[in-house]
Order: sequence, then C-alpha cells, then structure tokens
Amino acid sequence: MAPQPSSITALSAPGKVLLTGGYLVLDRAYTGTVFALDARIHVIVQQLRRGHRGQAGSGPDSKAASEAQSAKPEGSTVDEGEVEDTIVVRSPQFVNAVWEYTIQRCENGGGVKVIQKGDTPRNPFVETSLSYALTYISYVADSKDFGSLSVTILADNDYYSETATSKGPGSHSRGGRFVNFGVPLQEAHKTGLGSSAALVTALVSSLVIHRTMQADDLGAGRDKLHNLAQAAHCAAQGKVGSGFDVAAAVYGSCLYKRFSPAILESVGDVGSAGFDERLFAVVEDASAEHPWDTECVDFGMQLPRGMQMVLCDVECGSQTPSMVKKVLAWRNENRKEADILWASLQNNNERLRQELKRLAQHPDANTDGEFTEIQTYLQRTRHHIRTMTRRTGVPIEPSVQTELLDRLSDVDGVIGGVVPGAGGYDAIVLLIRDDQSVITRLNEQFENYESLVEDDFGGKIGNVRLLGVRHGSEGVKNEVLEQYAGWV
Repeated sequence: MAPQPSSITALSAPGKVLLTGGYLVLDRAYTGTVFALDARIHVIVQQLRRGHRGQAGSGPDSKAASEAQSAKPEGSTVDEGEVEDTIVVRSPQFVNAVWEYTIQRCENGGGVKVIQKGDTPRNPFVETSLSYALTYISYVADSKDFGSLSVTILADNDYYSETATSKGPGSHSRGGRFVNFGVPLQEAHKTGLGSSAALVTALVSSLVIHRTMQADDLGAGRDKLHNLAQAAHCAAQGKVGSGFDVAAAVYGSCLYKRFSPAILESVGDVGSAGFDERLFAVVEDASAEHPWDTECVDFGMQLPRGMQMVLCDVECGSQTPSMVKKVLAWRNENRKEADILWASLQNNNERLRQELKRLAQHPDANTDGEFTEIQTYLQRTRHHIRTMTRRTGVPIEPSVQTELLDRLSDVDGVIGGVVPGAGGYDAIVLLIRDDQSVITRLNEQFENYESLVEDDFGGKIGNVRLLGVRHGSEGVKNEVLEQYAGWV
C-alpha cells in the first residue's frame, strides 16, 4: 500500500447545497437531499524532499522536488539543509495566508501531530486535517518518512463574496479560474457553500493519495477517504456533525442519512495513547462495536433535463452552530409538536426528491416544461420551514429571505427556491428553467434590489448577486496541473 509517491498530487472536492432536510438530517430517522456544486476547493501537494531526512534525494522526481523547493513561498523557512520535516501550507488568494508546521511523532501510539510555527492565526481545519491524514499514513505506509511538503489551497471564486480587490484590475493576473481576494482569510465573507468540508476532504484525500495510493485508486479508496474526512472535520469543528457536507464532498450529489455519532466518540485526541490504532479502525471500518452506518443513495444524482440550480449571495451570513443548538433545544422541549412538523417536512422532502428523480430518468414526462409538481413541493417545504422559524424563534427563513424568495419566485422561469441547509442569511438556492433568459431576468432583479420589510430577527440583506456556481454531481476527483499556472 505504499508506492513511491509522485512529486505532485492535485485533487479537488465540491461544495454542497442541502436542498431539503435542514435540521432533520441531524437525526438518523430522517434524510437530506444534498447536491454537490461545480464550485470546488483544490489542494496541490508537492514533495519538496525525497529519501531520508535532510537529503534532497535523486531519481526521476528529484528535479521536480528541487524546482518546488526553489519556488517555496515568500516567508517560508523551509530550507534544503533542514533536518526536520516541514509542511508549508499556502492559500495564495488571501493576504498572508501561509502556515508552516513541523511534524511531531507522538509516543505510545499517539499518532502524528503538526506544530505550527510563527504567529499566523491558526487554521484548525488545516491543522487537524494534516494531523489526521499523517497519522493514518504513518500507520499504513511502509515508509514513515514524509519528507517536506508544500501544500497549496485554491478556492473557486464563489465560495467568498467578492471584494473590491477581487473585482479590480489584475485580480485574475495569475490565473483565469481563480481570483486574488485581496484580504486576510479571516476577513473574507463566506457564501455558505461548505468550504470547510470541501477543504478537509480535498486535503486529507490529496495527502493519502500522495503518500499511499496511486491516483487511479481514488474510486476504490473513496469509502476510506470519506471516513477519514468525517473524523477530521468533526474534530476540527469540536463536535460530531451530521456529515452531509463531507459526504457530498466525497461522493457527490446523493440522498443522505447520517452516521451514528458513537462511531467517532471513542477516537480521542491526537497525541493520546493508542490514537493511531483507533483512527485506523475508524477509517478502515474495522470497529466491531461501532461500524459505519452512513447511508448515501443515488450517487451522482442529476437534475432533470431543462432544469438548472443557481445560488444568490445576500452578503449577510448566519451562525449555524448557535442556530442548530436553539432548534434542537426547542425540539427536546416540544417533542410531540416537533415530531409532527419533522414528519411533515420529511414526507414532503421525499416527494420532492422522488419527483426530481422521476423527471431526471424520464425527461419526456415533463410535457409542459413548467415543473409544476416541483414548484408545489418547494412551496410546501418553505411553508413548513416558516412554521419551524416561528415556533423555534430561530431565523431559518427570516422575513427578509421570505421577501426575497417570494419576489424571485414570481420571475418568469423560476420554479422555486429555499434557504438551504440550516437556513438563515446565507445564499439562497433557486431551481430554474435552464434558459439564459431566466438568468438575465434574475440579474435585472438584483441590479437595484432593496429589502422593504423590517426583519423579524434584525438581519439585513446587502447586495444580492447571482453566483456563478451551478449543480455538479461529482465528488472528490483528480485534477490536471495546467489550470493552476501562476498559483503553484
């Protein structure tokens, strides 16, 4: 399981939209319909050193390693003569987004921990992903020598609201696909597409592929990569989440039923005795007590012919963890009422998914081209969500989002829309007829859009814009290096 690694490995993983099943998906009794997007997080891993520690190595990859070393990012302290292995992680679309780590092998089977150098603000998703991936690699690979690595992270543009710098002259000067956002990472406003899950999935997958697999093994190793990414993402968040975002990043669009939280509760922390064995058992699904029970159905689920999915950024954003906590507290205190509401949502969501699937498999069934049934199910979903909003006191579909969705639903060619996932003030999702004229009409609506209602939770919507992101059914995949010219 330990082939000689190539000098460069590049993978990407998609963002997601939980079209239906927000809050329900936290409970294994219910499901969520999650669509992968064509906006992706890219991770490029370069081997800076080959062979034993402190040696540049030789052979067919030594020239590539030498070139990568000479092109180390500004501010990096990686040096050819260093004894310690070092990992330099760069996110060059942001200001000063460089993290440098040394690798520490813990005693008593505690795994591999990365220790950040310098005073750059910590990135728990990068740090945890590195520690989990390296621990697993160290446990399964024949060679325990990682060498020094350079990791470059690039995000497709729709993960973040545009800044003045990203819109300005020269923003595409280093590569057409990616923009320079021109701000520190912590100041960038996310659009709510699932960047952390896509990042963790792409990062752990690229490292595992780089050190223990051939790129062609990606399909066969997908389940193990899913398990490792779920473990790392939950650890980085500090809690065991539902995991639908990681599942979409790994497998693509699917009907999702969450895993039992007990699967990950016994893994423990990096550095604790026996961590590497426990993580290995989780990744390999070798735990007799708690085997993985995730259910992902309809991998690569497609939209019906003649339909497209678009997202609209509202430049606001919400705090998902606090919203989830309040909704679950209400449900626990009002179980009978909540169960009725949850069951109504589940029933309608399932009908919506089945109709989407039926039309995708039998495109001629949509004779009038209007998607009337889909429109009805989306309206019912919103009705139940607004009921949940009122009863929980949580802004799942706040008034300003209701106003926006109502107005856009009246646009010719718009089938309907929802505030996806946990709701709030993140980007909204619309299902529309796949016709450029619909895009034109939507953009006309956004030119001078101004909210006219006073929001029930005090939120405000700024500029509304149509994101370039669209539906994309594929999960984690290998990438070609040419598209990263100027960035790597």
